[in-house]
Amino acid sequence: MKAKGRHITLDYAGFSGNGGWVLSILRNAVSNSEAREVHSHVSEFDGSESPLGFAAVVLIDESHVSAHCYADDEILAVDCFTCGEINPASIIDQIHSQLSKHIPTLHLVQRQEWDRFIIE
Repeated sequence: MKAKGRHITLDYAGFSGNGGWVLSILRNAVSNSEAREVHSHVSEFDGSESPLGFAAVVLIDESHVSAHCYADDEILAVDCFTCGEINPASIIDQIHSQLSKHIPTLHLVQRQEWDRFIIE
């Protein structure tokens, strides 16, 4: 079997930061890769309708890079899904490096990787 895509997720504890800052980290990682950004957006949640936190996404020609935060729980989930020849590991490693550099309390709880678009 062969895969046409790859998906990597990171789950963090001890996160503190805002959505605009995280979006800039995601966008920078994409711009330093061979992926092509199509659109980016962040939505900050004030806790009135959704839990306090944010959701950020960078749509790329090859799929997406996203982050979702539950601020009260200090947790952050990041994922990168790419198709074709683009390696999501290079993008996700840049994101992890920048987050860890700027947030000393950040703890990577788990990293998971999957092949996607499996072809028999």
